[in-house]
Amino acid sequence: MKAEPVKEHKLPTAVLALDAASDGRQLFAACFDGGVYQVDVDTGNFERLLKHDSYASGVWHLPTSQLLISAGYDGVLHWFDLASRKPVRQVRAHRFWSWQMAVSPDERLVASVTGQYLAGGYKYEPGPEQEPSVRVFDVQTGELRRSVSLGPSVLSLAFSPDSRCVAAANMMGDVRVWDLTRGELAAAWATPDFTSWGIIKSHHYCGGIFAMAFTPDGHELFVCGMGPMRDPMAGNGKQTWQRFAWRENPPRKTGEIEDGDRGNGLMETIEFHPSQKCFFMAGRLAQGKWNAALFDSSSGKLLHGLDTKMRVTSAAFSADGARLFLAGAVGQQKKKDGKLPEFGRIKAFHCAA
Repeated sequence: MKAEPVKEHKLPTAVLALDAASDGRQLFAACFDGGVYQVDVDTGNFERLLKHDSYASGVWHLPTSQLLISAGYDGVLHWFDLASRKPVRQVRAHRFWSWQMAVSPDERLVASVTGQYLAGGYKYEPGPEQEPSVRVFDVQTGELRRSVSLGPSVLSLAFSPDSRCVAAANMMGDVRVWDLTRGELAAAWATPDFTSWGIIKSHHYCGGIFAMAFTPDGHELFVCGMGPMRDPMAGNGKQTWQRFAWRENPPRKTGEIEDGDRGNGLMETIEFHPSQKCFFMAGRLAQGKWNAALFDSSSGKLLHGLDTKMRVTSAAFSADGARLFLAGAVGQQKKKDGKLPEFGRIKAFHCAA
């Protein structure tokens, strides 16, 4: 399978999260300026639906109820009714940022993760949580359903295909899966391959697992980010994904990207194609040939890689799998005629066998 570029649209500021309507004609973008925008795929015309008090970091379209839920660095979740074009509710999920959010496939639950990295000791290990880092809310009422802890900063999360479980991972490579129906921890493990301890320029931890996705059958969990670096400011760790059989006791790593397939740079999004035959990973390019790539779901083999000429923060497929949408940003330029040039980007690709 290959992804061929079709369209490119500009937004005022960087896009931090993206979701697509099921027909692939409308996109929803959470942006650097706090705005959550609806974007027409064909024309590129956009409309701001709501605004957070800080960066908008997450957005999710619920096709059954025609709701839009967004999250931001203000720690607030917003509900918006697309039919009436009116806000429904706001819920303060965290005192700190919402790093990422997700809605369960059955559209009943919305989860958000947080966590501030504060040094807990002279080795700069993360200190204790200031608040529970994983919170799950009822979509219909906004009520808190579940609140659990995983050491900060918790950067990524995902619901299982059956909506029974939620997984989350943090900066230190700790991964947890909770069974929400039973109210218990279902799996716990750690991988050291995404976290750096800086010994050049600055001494601290950085990195972590930036995105995750369950396989369509729910048996495995994929995670991505970048490999360890000696200089945490360089951003040149190896492009990395790993997969785990999380139901086994203990959970077992069943595969990872081949060394010959990867370059260097932070990978920030991972998504399965609706056909289930391949998955997509993308992010930033430090060195190498690609910052966005399709991989075979079974073998993990690289199928197609491309340099998108932008930082990719989020990706979404149309429901039929025919189109792939990438969101992110290009380098921010200086003001021209008193205005900042638009640096947010959405690119549409045609997926061909």
